[in-house]
Amino acid sequence: MDLDQDACYRVICARDPRYDGRLFTGVRTTRIYCRPVCPARTPRRENVLFYPTAAAAQEAGFRPCLRCRPETAPDLGAWRGASNTVSRALALIEMGALDQQGVAALGERLGVGERHLRRLFARYLGASPVAVAQTRRVLLAKQLIQETALPMTEVALASGFDSVRRFNETFLALYRRPPTALRREGGVETAASGEIALALRFKPPYDWPAMLAFFAARAITGVEAVEDQTYHRAIAIDGAHGTLAVRPAGANALSVALRLPKLAALPGIIARLRGMFDLACDPEVVAATLVQDEKLAPLVAARPGLRLPGGWDGFETAARAILGQQVTVAGAARCAGALVEKFGEELRASHPRLTRVFPTPAALAGADLTSIGLTRARAASLRRLAETVAADPDFLSPRHSAEEIMARLRALPGVGEWTAQYFALRQLRDPDAFPASDLALLRAMADEAGARPSPKTLLARAEHWRPWRAYAAQHLWTAEAPRLSGASRA
Repeated sequence: MDLDQDACYRVICARDPRYDGRLFTGVRTTRIYCRPVCPARTPRRENVLFYPTAAAAQEAGFRPCLRCRPETAPDLGAWRGASNTVSRALALIEMGALDQQGVAALGERLGVGERHLRRLFARYLGASPVAVAQTRRVLLAKQLIQETALPMTEVALASGFDSVRRFNETFLALYRRPPTALRREGGVETAASGEIALALRFKPPYDWPAMLAFFAARAITGVEAVEDQTYHRAIAIDGAHGTLAVRPAGANALSVALRLPKLAALPGIIARLRGMFDLACDPEVVAATLVQDEKLAPLVAARPGLRLPGGWDGFETAARAILGQQVTVAGAARCAGALVEKFGEELRASHPRLTRVFPTPAALAGADLTSIGLTRARAASLRRLAETVAADPDFLSPRHSAEEIMARLRALPGVGEWTAQYFALRQLRDPDAFPASDLALLRAMADEAGARPSPKTLLARAEHWRPWRAYAAQHLWTAEAPRLSGASRA
């Protein structure tokens, strides 16, 4: 991936925060790499090289700066025009795909050869898949060292290292000091007993009120709760239960408090949260396209930090989409609450508002879902989804392309284009997904006389919004929010 080195140098001279996460500076004389906002004295032009990702800088032999802390930069790796294959690979790597298996196995899961996958990573990210995975482990470990009080053995496990010895060797080689020395140099935030508290960074602006309002309107009683500007959720990982809480933390981060079912699940949980709260979004890139439309321009100006709320789990998101067909947001939430109350397992963790976890596919497969008030058709659709995912846990996995997963969903009884597009928007994080038949979108695009466009006409209009049609839809939904209760399933 080529960068204009002179233009990059002007960025670091200005310490322009808009480029934080978009490039990293490698200093030849110190062999350290930094963020564009590093407070250290700007090196001479002839002493620096620029890289598109932290992994590329680290693979080139540079070690992370202890002052600007590259692990706290917003993660914009998936927003660099990467191919669909690279985006899916990054999602799998975040979930630990390279912790136990190699690049060949990753390529096989993606349907491409190992050599081709390496070429794609070099082109779009400037680093190999292994370097990306290793950099993520190292930077997460460093964040845990400096932002939590976890013992070093637990830091190693939580960040994805297969042994404490390997963890220590990596830090000695990279930072020229043991991990414990980094903790002595950084301040450790304390958390409630049994909790892990850390910050997840993003590129501002971020519209937290809109994000929280979305989750509050759809919160499933017992599984989710929104109060005091905080989102709470019960989670289940491989049969073990835990809870999490997410709230704002300053201008460019969210604070996450986790009670983990198992420490080794932490990287995967962070990956889910990044997707759920759309932390990799670059709002300036989205806005540059959407403001060219006269309908969207004032909406973007009013809410420049609007993000795409996502789903915690693929099966849950698909189930909720089916429950939300042809009913209001409140109605869908009530159906989901009844489903959880009858079929969800009791939460094995202490929380004043959270009592259950969302039902597993196995719990719903073969169940009589009409007993919670679902129509026979909708109950059959949800039961078939549960049976399919129970038989094939990878049915909705990012190892498949968005197109493949959407086609699989459409093949299920009672699942149409709206449901497939909505799932792609919320769970697959497809920024171009667009449920053109959505009633709220059609109403939002009505002309001055109140005449609504047809789905076909709206789809044609949305061509000008690509590749950010999902963000256009979110802006329209949010603008329509005061009237959504009677017409939208979004």
